[in-house]
Amino acid sequence: MKKILTLAATLFLLFGFVVAQPIKKVKIADVLHIADTSSVPIVINFFATWCRPCVQELPWFEKTVPNYKDKKVKLLLVSLDYADDYPKSIAAFAKKHDINSQIVWLDESDPNFFCPKVDKRWEGTIPVSLMINNATHFRVFYDYQLPEGQLKMALDKLVQ
Repeated sequence: MKKILTLAATLFLLFGFVVAQPIKKVKIADVLHIADTSSVPIVINFFATWCRPCVQELPWFEKTVPNYKDKKVKLLLVSLDYADDYPKSIAAFAKKHDINSQIVWLDESDPNFFCPKVDKRWEGTIPVSLMINNATHFRVFYDYQLPEGQLKMALDKLVQ
């Protein structure tokens, strides 16, 4: 019986590590390259695990964006968490909150450098979202939390 429990515990730990989402470290140039070269409509959401409005908004994105899979809409979540939180705390957060979308960690320390590269109006507040459809030249920056209903309307515009 002891061997079975040990085996079960080992498998549980291994399974937990296997399903944990890998969090890639990126620079702002990488994020912009993804945005500029995406062949499908893309939503890029900048968030932090310590930001209450961000945490509140993430389930809306996780629930709503998959409804646009026929339009091939992609969601990229860009973590602005502190370097000390990369990667373990961010991955644990994703697992705890059942986030299945791709998460990357932005390895930049100066918001005065990277914010204007995303949008000239971005003053560093979060959450913010950038929606891009390169096929239709659609590019809109939302510098506020997108409640579920407003997110749906924004996604409808993205895929038109």
